[in-house]
Amino acid sequence: MATSSTGGVAVAISRCSSATARLIGFTSRSRSSNVLLLTRLKPSFCIRCVSGEPKQRVRDPVTEEGDLEILRSFPLEAASIASSIQYHAEFTPLFSPENFESPKAFFATAQSVRDALIINWNATYDFHEKMNVKQAYYLSMEFLQGRALLNAIGNLKLTGEYAEALEKLGHTLESVASQEPDAALGNGGLGRLASCFLDSLATLNYPAWGYGLRYKYGLFKQLITKDGQEEVAENWLEIGNPWEIARNDVSYPVKFYGKVVTRSDGKRSWIGGEDIVAVAHDVPIPGYQTKTTINLRLWSTKVPSDQLDLFAFNAGEHTKACEAQANAEKICYILYPGDESEEGKILRLKQQYTLCSASLQDIISRFERRSGGNVKWEELPDKVAVQMNDTHPTLCIPELMRTLMDLKGMSWEEAWKITQRTVAYTNHTVLPEALEKWSYDLMQRLLPRHVEIIEMIDEQLVGDIISEYGTSNPEVLEKKLAAMRILENFDLPASVAKLFAKPKESPIVETGEEVEACDEALPASVAKPKESPIVETGEEVEACDEATITDKDEPALKETQEENKAVNLEPVSIPPPKMVRMANLCVVGGHAVNGVAEIHSEIVKEEVFNDFFQLWPEKFQNKTNGVTPRRWIHFCNPDLSAVITKWIGTNDWVLKTEKLAELRKFADSEDLHIEWRAAKRSNKTKVASFLKQKTGYSVNPDAMFDIQIKRIHEYKRQLLNILGIVYRYKKMKEMTAAEKEAKFVPRVCIFGGKAFSTYVQAKRIVKLITDVGATINHDPDIGDLLKVVFLPDYNVSAAELLIPASELSQHISTAGMEASGTSNMKFAMNGCVLIGTLDGANVEIREEVGEDNFFLFGARAHEIAQLRKERAAGKFVADERFEEVKEFVKSGAFGGNNYDELLGALEGNEGFGRGDYFLVGKDFPSYIECQEKVDDAYQNQKRWTKMSILNTAGSYKFSSDRTIHEYANDIWNIEPLQIN
Repeated sequence: MATSSTGGVAVAISRCSSATARLIGFTSRSRSSNVLLLTRLKPSFCIRCVSGEPKQRVRDPVTEEGDLEILRSFPLEAASIASSIQYHAEFTPLFSPENFESPKAFFATAQSVRDALIINWNATYDFHEKMNVKQAYYLSMEFLQGRALLNAIGNLKLTGEYAEALEKLGHTLESVASQEPDAALGNGGLGRLASCFLDSLATLNYPAWGYGLRYKYGLFKQLITKDGQEEVAENWLEIGNPWEIARNDVSYPVKFYGKVVTRSDGKRSWIGGEDIVAVAHDVPIPGYQTKTTINLRLWSTKVPSDQLDLFAFNAGEHTKACEAQANAEKICYILYPGDESEEGKILRLKQQYTLCSASLQDIISRFERRSGGNVKWEELPDKVAVQMNDTHPTLCIPELMRTLMDLKGMSWEEAWKITQRTVAYTNHTVLPEALEKWSYDLMQRLLPRHVEIIEMIDEQLVGDIISEYGTSNPEVLEKKLAAMRILENFDLPASVAKLFAKPKESPIVETGEEVEACDEALPASVAKPKESPIVETGEEVEACDEATITDKDEPALKETQEENKAVNLEPVSIPPPKMVRMANLCVVGGHAVNGVAEIHSEIVKEEVFNDFFQLWPEKFQNKTNGVTPRRWIHFCNPDLSAVITKWIGTNDWVLKTEKLAELRKFADSEDLHIEWRAAKRSNKTKVASFLKQKTGYSVNPDAMFDIQIKRIHEYKRQLLNILGIVYRYKKMKEMTAAEKEAKFVPRVCIFGGKAFSTYVQAKRIVKLITDVGATINHDPDIGDLLKVVFLPDYNVSAAELLIPASELSQHISTAGMEASGTSNMKFAMNGCVLIGTLDGANVEIREEVGEDNFFLFGARAHEIAQLRKERAAGKFVADERFEEVKEFVKSGAFGGNNYDELLGALEGNEGFGRGDYFLVGKDFPSYIECQEKVDDAYQNQKRWTKMSILNTAGSYKFSSDRTIHEYANDIWNIEPLQIN
């Protein structure tokens, strides 16, 4: 790791009497290799460069016994922590020196904690370098970290000491921690899962790193106005990030566009085009009660300074002069930039390739360095495991192939064997839009060499399919090829196409001849790809497509249509676009494919990738998701954590969550019930204050807190929730005050989540929720019996407040459409009762907590396809209560906004944006009847509290520690490596 850019660190440690340097020495608690590695105690430390430098000096891992005794016994006192904070406030400031307000106190505190983390970070890195064991690398477009301060000092077991130190300096730990912005590196469950995994990897002492992109402006900051959701750029990096260290000496070139040529040695070479530089920014990820501190490496993008066109700048053409830099920097501006436009698609593909290219260059550089002067490429899979978190990092497969063949001189067969053994894929969805497809033409322009390699992989796959199924049944073979090929809407190779040749029924062949002539120009559609010169990417294809599709003017097209009618032929149609199916490439190119919940993994095998499962059943696994119990109960819910520790008799449950099951034997204890409800009431009071601050709405902490917080999407069915609330409200309005109070328990219905900026229907749902809330919350007839609150800009920090306060949580997606979910696990862990469908991890949660402690409703996954067919056939009859609710919304009861387009999606039998694809109407009667059962249960607080306790007791399976152990053993083949 690189030397610190300031000389103040040594002074800081000296002023702290070397206390920070001596603080880390946790007891061994792992089955892993126990190797003594302690840094010699010195009055300073350096920040090492975790990079690809040609030679790495490894420190002596053995310390003297006297130093060891000092390390074991030296207490880190609040006074020395306060001195460190004061030092950073004075000598590494980001603020003016006049005062020591909370923002400045946060940065100084974070830098003090980072000092401690760097020691462990360095030791972990050095140890992994020295031992040269196999390491896992987790590539993800998202890492939704949340705030880091409380998590870091909690993992270091220094929460009390830092709280005391800040009190000495005139602040509280809570107020200082609240100054930290959430890192805007993710959006939903995908990024939160990745962050939980990093926490567990460090805690369990596995050698692993994370790789992602450093988004300057995140996804967006959500504002709620009278018009609904509005988006503005995130500002989380505006005054810097105290946790990251920029590694300006760790950078890699990344290329786009250009052309592919053949070198004199016969190898392919990708030249020309647009070149940028990816620069590393490292964030330490500390484990809990262990020295192991792993690395999250984030890439930013730029171009060298010499690409600033000074001539153009001095000529007044400032935009042109800075164009190269602007094009490079914007790659890491926004998470998931809108891709409705061609430019948006290009930017997204650039993001994905930048992540893959920079990360693989870094991984390979580390492998070469650790190998010394004797690099054996066939050993790469024995030292490196690359996990692709969803399809975004799919380009790792052709990129690794390109590197091994074009840069390292390997043959196709050698490179393919290494790539398949190195790479694995986690599928996170069955939704078509998330099973990514990229335009072949766009990819060919942007990444010409990768398209050549993908064509060769597709060609090889076609051969594998034919070898497996033979040619005796062309109809079956044709279906298999159509479903399994990586290249979609492509002609088959000529040798295969003749198997499906059919007699021509018409002498009119001009159009077909043109298409055939065009197809001859495609590198892999007709003939087997060869390692031979290919002219600049896409030119023949583009020219041919224009001749075939666009050169015919309108009169000529009409004439052709008339001729076709004369011989009873269909009119000439535009062929579907040629696409690259990234999920298929993931399955073909990796050695393992896993789903993230039992039901999801079965759907993956039986539906999504059934043809691949039949061909390679050994590839497919299940790895049910999990969440870290450190952040998601121990740190965010200290009141309940204290109750659990008291009744179990140990806090070992933070690491061994199976101990939570011991709560079951106390589930009927009145004393536990009292303490359990007190902890929940305390958390609800905090949330009531938080909601008042963020929304202006006052809520009653004695009401039931009913929460749905997740990305806004039609399949997650926030629309079902809000229509259920509308039904509840309408019934209340029809009753007397006495009838209302007898029938309904008071509820605070809380929503949170972002609708993607171009997802119009999701934004309409947000608008309806806020309009319903504005009406109900100001209705004097309703009072505290019902409140509806949409929390703007929902993030991890908000979840850390809301989840501990929750009593009912809604996980109500259409069955079979949610891969797993992780928020359902967090809610259950915090003693929240769930209402939901049998979807994703709900199935396993219900099994663990008990059927009586989960409110189940709705159609089952195996029924969905048939229900949609019945709807399309006009056989669905809507429940009269559903029709009543829709009419009530349309009546203007919630303001003047027109909801016809939103509600129109629930009407009709079929068609785009129609036919109630997500079965809101079908499940509505079951849903509102289930909600009545919720009211009945909540009125019996003894029963409800027992249900809450049993949810926590049954949540032990859903720790990310369990998930990571399974990945390590079944997919990555890595072992823990503990630093003592």
